[in-house]
Amino acid sequence: MKAVVYEAPGKKTFATVPVPTIAQPTDAIVRIVKTTICGTDLHILKGDVPAVTAGRILGHEGVGIVEEVGSAVSNFKKGDRVLISCITACGKCEYCKKQMYSHCEDGGWILGHLIDGTQAEYVRIPHADNSLYPVKAGSDEEALVMLSDILPTGFEIGVLYGQVQPGDTVAIVGAGPVGMAALLTAQFYSPSKLIMVDVDDARLELAKKFGATHTVNSGQGDAVEAIRKETRDGVDVAIEAVGIPQTFDICQRVLRPGGHLANVGVHGAAVNLELQNLWIQNVTITTGLVNTNTTPMLLKTVESGKLQPEQLITHRFAFKDFMQAYEVFGNASREQALKVIVDNQ
Repeated sequence: MKAVVYEAPGKKTFATVPVPTIAQPTDAIVRIVKTTICGTDLHILKGDVPAVTAGRILGHEGVGIVEEVGSAVSNFKKGDRVLISCITACGKCEYCKKQMYSHCEDGGWILGHLIDGTQAEYVRIPHADNSLYPVKAGSDEEALVMLSDILPTGFEIGVLYGQVQPGDTVAIVGAGPVGMAALLTAQFYSPSKLIMVDVDDARLELAKKFGATHTVNSGQGDAVEAIRKETRDGVDVAIEAVGIPQTFDICQRVLRPGGHLANVGVHGAAVNLELQNLWIQNVTITTGLVNTNTTPMLLKTVESGKLQPEQLITHRFAFKDFMQAYEVFGNASREQALKVIVDNQ
């Protein structure tokens, strides 16, 4: 089969590799129908995730069809259409029992990280009963791909950890796919202001269509001053959705007393924590890797049409054009790309 294979920082190939096989009774083999590329994949390619070793198939998102199941799999059978979660969960360990699936003792974020991932024609899914979700006939599979990772990530680590409340003023720093997912799902809680911050005017315009009440171009002037002008004394919630020191700094400097800073971005370098200013402000700083415990709820909102994450898709590619998809996604500003879909129908 063909797959996107990581070789070294800055180097990947579209290679022919063996089709995966059942390794444990709890495994399923899934034929990928639609997949995508994540900002985390770009972090891996930059060398920010050293646990990813040469030869690893990338990717942790997708919708597919079950081809084979292990003897211990009871929830799925050959031919079932499924949503693949970016998080693998055994469902039995101490962390899984706390719904901290990201820290599963025999799983967590392993697809495209510690084991081969979904940017391939077939993928092996460990603990299939707890790591796959059934897809209803007629569902928009492109929309459901957004539920593998970005939608639960933006919602859980941004909105829920940030404790967005009705009437809050919320700043989301980073209008990429995860920042947009936070924007869409923050509206579940009716904040009074949603301020989107980015350096790309095209993304900021798109954010307005998705519900942002204010936008700030952080590449033009002092973003902290611009955000504060829109608030009484800062924001109730600042969601960091990029993963670089500059965006974290914006977030920590715009919090009002009692505010919440929810860090969602994948950081590959240290940040300067201004604790000398923050300690007296009664603020809360949270970090996290998505647990996907909200995926069943989000799946219902998408299937009902209440949430429409397919709005985030800007480009579509055939599977044979995977390298072109990476070129476009890796140059998102130039290409005005947000989320791409790679189709293996």
